[in-house]
Amino acid sequence: MEDDRIIDLFFSRNESALHETERKYKSYLYSVTHRILGNHEDAEECVNDALLSAWNSIPPHRPTVFRMFMARLARNHAINRRKKELADKRGGGEATLAIEELEECVSGGSDTESGAIAEDLEKAIRSFVRVLPEREGDVFVRRYFFTESIQDIAKGYGLTQNNVSVILNRTRRKLKEYLAKEELL
Repeated sequence: MEDDRIIDLFFSRNESALHETERKYKSYLYSVTHRILGNHEDAEECVNDALLSAWNSIPPHRPTVFRMFMARLARNHAINRRKKELADKRGGGEATLAIEELEECVSGGSDTESGAIAEDLEKAIRSFVRVLPEREGDVFVRRYFFTESIQDIAKGYGLTQNNVSVILNRTRRKLKEYLAKEELL
């Protein structure tokens, strides 16, 4: 079923929207959550949480790219679960490392967590990634959206891990400058 039709089912509050979304995207969402959590049961639960979040946010929100909307919901649930797991102990896991790497660019205390500022920040980061050269943007998204390890990214591009680290470092620096210019830091 096409995404627009699934979204229409959400808007008509038809529960088959959940079944169709699960049928179409469950394996994709599972791969996103499992990469972050590394645990089958937790990943499955985050996929279910993402489905519930979609049900609760559509309507009024109408996603433009439904697949990415669902991935973001699933990813956010997985990251929140991961943060909760690691609240008492720092370090461990690619998601934690990726989040810590990005904090230097987007940290702003509790203001960053407020709705309007977070939304502006999200839009700015999306715009920033769109203007990056293709490989640089892909490396950035694979690391910070899909939380892939530097080793896996390096293998995927035939680069050294050091080269990937340098690309990410430079991109984070550019992001920090971009956000400062946009007055979002």
